[in-house]
Amino acid sequence: MQEFLLAAAGGVMVANAYYIHPIISEVADGFEVSAATIGLVPALNQIALALGIFLLLPLGDRYSNRRLSIIFAIGQTLALCAMALSKSFWLFLFGSTILGFLTIAPYLLPAYASKRVSGERLGSMTATLTAGTIFGILLARTGAGFIAQQFDWHLVYVIAAILMVLTTLTLPLIMQGRRPRADTGPKSNYITLVMSLFPLLRAHPQVVVSGIIQALNFGIFLSIWLGLALHLTSAEMGYGTDTVGYLAGFAVVALFATPRLGAWADKVGASKARFRLAVVQMAGVALLWPFGDSLWLLIIPIVIMNTVGPAIDVTGRMTTLELAPDIRTRLMTGYIMLMFIGAGLASWAGTAAYEFAGWPGDAALALVLSMALVALSWRQARKVALSA
Repeated sequence: MQEFLLAAAGGVMVANAYYIHPIISEVADGFEVSAATIGLVPALNQIALALGIFLLLPLGDRYSNRRLSIIFAIGQTLALCAMALSKSFWLFLFGSTILGFLTIAPYLLPAYASKRVSGERLGSMTATLTAGTIFGILLARTGAGFIAQQFDWHLVYVIAAILMVLTTLTLPLIMQGRRPRADTGPKSNYITLVMSLFPLLRAHPQVVVSGIIQALNFGIFLSIWLGLALHLTSAEMGYGTDTVGYLAGFAVVALFATPRLGAWADKVGASKARFRLAVVQMAGVALLWPFGDSLWLLIIPIVIMNTVGPAIDVTGRMTTLELAPDIRTRLMTGYIMLMFIGAGLASWAGTAAYEFAGWPGDAALALVLSMALVALSWRQARKVALSA
């Protein structure tokens, strides 16, 4: 039960970055900015998250994950309030950037939970937490599109702030405090702790490769959905933000597929599973351009991508969480930092590609990223097979 409650809490906190997806055109119109300019909102949110992960997430190897999660959740709530009340684009952008910087708690949860399950259940546990994230993203994008269409996009962030208050109050009840340690040796200072990430990543290059692969995987997801929201609400397509949200609802397939694919990855191995999933995803991405003029045909690649994309992340996390418990949080820091740097760049690139070349430009960008993902996944799977 605790795993499911942690998954729900993580879903609420992660969802805050995804409300913008279906309503990005509404927000752009409200602030009277271009597609490339509004793309700065998700881009800086993701890059700030990468910076926050680098500076703050390593603290999870030293301080109580429970205490840190509560503190960061409070900070997210305040940032959401600023976004909900903003009348200026730059204040909204600032609030979103601070929100990204403080969205650390969801990434403390996998390391926290991994220390409380057996190695045989690592993939299953990781998949459960990932499914919670998927569910949060699903509700965020579907709900935001409907609320913005029926009422006002500011209300989306008011509701998000209320959900964060409830989540913050719940965290102390579902997370146990750190058990006292017998070790009384000297503790490293903060700078030493943060900078220790780099030698750890040098010693575990597979984590770096997994982070780059996930940067490409997440970059595909963000560039497509931001471009898709602009495409569907354009004058040519003529749909509302609620339609974008309904289309995002097809991500529900991942709720059922991800736990099963995580269990499958436990059996066949993370690297081999990741390569196979990457090939399937590339096939889906290749359909985006030719199917782009039909809402119904777009469902096919979207379902494919939503089925395998989260599972690719699960396999990447498995390569990190199977390592020594006392360094897992810092290694996960490197993995997630790389992921969000790539995601931030892809968020801006996706909206810029759409402004430059419309939907074909956005779809072409996603295909290039997908081809790179397959190539890296194949290389890593082959390397693991040769070393076995």
